Amino acid sequence: MAEQSNVYVGVAGYFGKPDHKGKVGVFRRAAGGGDWQHVLGTVEAYTVFVHPKDPETVFAGTSDGVWRSTDRGATFRRTGFPDANKQVWCFLVDSRDPKRIFAGASPIDVYRSDDGGATWRKLATPAVGTHCKGPFASRVMRFAQHPGRPNEIYAALEINGVMRSTDGGETWEDCSAGLIKLSELPHLKSKIVSDTTAEGMLDGHAITMDPVNPDSAIVALRMGLFRTTDGGKNWSDMEVGKFSPTTYGRDVKASASEPNTLYAALSVAAASHDGGLYRSQDGGQSWKRFDKVQVHGTIMSIGLHPTDPRQVYIGARYDGEVFGTRDAGQTWEAMPLPGEVQHIYAVACG
Repeated sequence: MAEQSNVYVGVAGYFGKPDHKGKVGVFRRAAGGGDWQHVLGTVEAYTVFVHPKDPETVFAGTSDGVWRSTDRGATFRRTGFPDANKQVWCFLVDSRDPKRIFAGASPIDVYRSDDGGATWRKLATPAVGTHCKGPFASRVMRFAQHPGRPNEIYAALEINGVMRSTDGGETWEDCSAGLIKLSELPHLKSKIVSDTTAEGMLDGHAITMDPVNPDSAIVALRMGLFRTTDGGKNWSDMEVGKFSPTTYGRDVKASASEPNTLYAALSVAAASHDGGLYRSQDGGQSWKRFDKVQVHGTIMSIGLHPTDPRQVYIGARYDGEVFGTRDAGQTWEAMPLPGEVQHIYAVACG
């Protein structure tokens, strides 16, 4: 129920604006209403993640490793994470074992916990090539686990494409050749911060598994949404531009409680003042605008409740903009963060 859920927001600085002032870290409030609480303010937070099986446990991926709450986000403490000042950008709970959790980092590394997130060890650094040199180290932005073959895990990389593991994260293979090939098409060329026009097709932000076809992974890139059905060897354009005037894909998530349903955050660019939340109820074949709000920054994250499909939240980059619905999109509430904050990177609910 909404009254029993919390909404969490992760806030961090933004590359290119070093003089921007404002609070960072994790904010929390009850989904049913009330004031925001600044529950973690000592580090920047790039992601917030509610354990899908235990809402008491909330993780923050920060500028200094993994922080964890065991009291529904009221307090956070740094875990036994082995590396200081390592940026953590995403989490995945293994579908076979709720105590086994993966964390994705920048520069590209993967960490694993086998005790519910109390302690972590670094796995072998993925042996993937560097396809794009930019002003920041590439990041592991999102994991997606195959529902039928749990040792098969995909990871979206910013700004380095996609990688895939078939042995539960111990080793990784590069899945970016097909994306680079697509970047040869004139409308898929994009170069902003690097030395290659393949940059836009390598600018991975999120990845999820198609609920209709579990052998299909969908990645959200700067240039839109793209699908693979052969383990990342080849990618096809889902042509989301047929349904949305904006195509910069920052987030894509499959609903855990709505069959065949996907949500995608589509904006103009990394730094923009418009965007929309789109929903597909046929595994990505078609999309419709789902939100009823006007954002004034790039939509950075979608927060889906793990069991209540009526609850959907979005966070826009600037000015602490958070919006949510608790009635499956019929009505929307503005839930702005208090005071001056830096940039929203993540929204979660549970």
